Amino acid sequence: MNSTNLIIFNFNEVRRRSIKVWNSIPDNKLNWKPDDEAMTCLEMIRHVLESEHYYHLALNNRKSLSLFDSPFENRPFTTVKSELDFAEPYRKQFMNTIKSYSEEDLSNIKIDRSDSGYIRDLGDMLLRIAYHESVHTGQLLDYLRSAGIPRIRIWD
Repeated sequence: MNSTNLIIFNFNEVRRRSIKVWNSIPDNKLNWKPDDEAMTCLEMIRHVLESEHYYHLALNNRKSLSLFDSPFENRPFTTVKSELDFAEPYRKQFMNTIKSYSEEDLSNIKIDRSDSGYIRDLGDMLLRIAYHESVHTGQLLDYLRSAGIPRIRIWD
């Protein structure tokens, strides 16, 4: 298995486990948050999906975007399924972009996020994008614990 295939496998595994957690949140807890400063469960799910779209555009641009016109903005929050359905075409585009990268691209393409304090090789950046989602999945597991909701087993 080459590096690009491993990165794709990682993205798919992270998303599979995220979806398990997201779907385990009871509908009456989707708007729960641990404090007034935090995102709700559904806001965090949207944040993950919207961020992936942002990162995809930034990868195509090879740097941070100076302007991001998000298709996720101003959409009403409803259900996990509606969020996933809306994000699906963006996810497919993103995964197709990753599939188009060669081994050489992963180390030769640089992504300039100087505004966030770094410039990274494409391969490094792709792993960071997947890590972003996994961190938020962990946060949601903590939300569930704090709200007294049983947590689904994601380590299968």
